[in-house]
Amino acid sequence: MNVTIPVVVLLGILVVLGVRFLKLRLWSVLLCVAFGFLLAATAVAPDIRRALGAFLSWITGS
Repeated sequence: MNVTIPVVVLLGILVVLGVRFLKLRLWSVLLCVAFGFLLAATAVAPDIRRALGAFLSWITGS
């Protein structure tokens, strides 16, 4: 599964909206980003990638 630029932009917009309107603190966003990077280096990463790919396929209908 390739993550395309529009998906990254969409997630970036969601983060900005979360910080602005949901009153998320910058430290909590940075903590989630660090957790994501560390999680990507574990044995669970392929399962997460497959689940995300299946979800995106279901959303797009392909």
